[in-house]
Amino acid sequence: MSFRENLRHDRIADTGVQMPAASGLHLETQAHAATRAKPLILHVIAGLAVGGAETALYRLVTSASGDKYKHAVVALTPDGPMGVRLRRAGVALFTFDFKASPVSNFFGLLALIRRTQPDVVQTWMYHADMFGGVAARLAGHRNIIWGIRTSELEAGDARATVLVRRMCAWLSKSVPDTIVCVAEAARRAHEKAGYDGSRMVVVHNGFDSSQFVATDDQRAELRAHCGLEDQHVVVGTVGRFNANKDQQNFVRAAGIVAKANQNVRFLMVGRNLDADNADLKRWIDETGHADRFILLGERADVPVCLAAMELFCLSSCTEGFPNAVGEAMAMGLPCVVTDVGDAAMLVDDTGVVVPKKDSEALARGIGELLAMTPAERRQMGQKAQMRIHAEFTVERTRQRFEDIYQRLTEGKH
Repeated sequence: MSFRENLRHDRIADTGVQMPAASGLHLETQAHAATRAKPLILHVIAGLAVGGAETALYRLVTSASGDKYKHAVVALTPDGPMGVRLRRAGVALFTFDFKASPVSNFFGLLALIRRTQPDVVQTWMYHADMFGGVAARLAGHRNIIWGIRTSELEAGDARATVLVRRMCAWLSKSVPDTIVCVAEAARRAHEKAGYDGSRMVVVHNGFDSSQFVATDDQRAELRAHCGLEDQHVVVGTVGRFNANKDQQNFVRAAGIVAKANQNVRFLMVGRNLDADNADLKRWIDETGHADRFILLGERADVPVCLAAMELFCLSSCTEGFPNAVGEAMAMGLPCVVTDVGDAAMLVDDTGVVVPKKDSEALARGIGELLAMTPAERRQMGQKAQMRIHAEFTVERTRQRFEDIYQRLTEGKH
């Protein structure tokens, strides 16, 4: 029986945990691991919902398809939308259920790492850093890369997350070889929180510009669906409903802008940004301009949604490296962003930066772009698009990671 078949049928005697099945990758036994043609990078992530880390992981492993490394993904919680996308891309995927049974599933993860003998274990975010990193070390591995995605540590995190982060700070001096931070702001914040700064490097997210396109017909169709007319100027935002995204800040700023701009409309796209969200609906009603807001909820056609906008707004009170801003820039939109994480660095001189948690400042920033002529806004958006093409490509990000993989697999510590 092949090892892949063993993964599907073996039961770990000590734990009773069913080994998860994977598809799309032949994973060798320990005896064969040393002779395989390409090094195996085993990624461990907390879950597979649609989010910044999950999207960055997807872009990394799919951009590397057919390259010099094999990639497989382990999720610590059951499947989600990104799991479907990974499978469709032919990426091997293993899922556990740490929420249901953390101890037995931890030993299942440990057994999986021992069986597959990856050349590098790369983890994404606090829980995966802790569980994946410790499991890898217990399995005898030292080529461990941690991933840090946030930059502000006092922004309402759950108690359990705070405890895991503190444990990671303590473990950072012994478990990971390298700690990859998505933003310089994230590196500074975590070093201040006790992480081992000597192990930290910054690798920004990259964007595949070929994925951020939309036709004029698609734009026109969506705008018509939303009841938008040619004279309407659309200010948009994309992101799941979450306190850290501070959609209340966006709504309050939009209410201020709406008073002085009759033709402006506000488009909100993301999970739970819909009419069923009672809190969001109350905030919008309080502006007195509820008819100006369009709530689309979670969408699979984000590039088309972005194409329907004239400018993009990030209202977050905390970020690491905001994917949504990079995606908007890749679509040629000028952006107004709060000064969180590396957002200001990302937009540079192609957008407007305002203080966080200040709706009046955000409204002024939006107003600054609305005061431009359409041609001036397009010119700023084109400059933003050129910045993404030049500085923040998925190829550049992949190369940064592969440089780390090469150093680890060749023993250049």
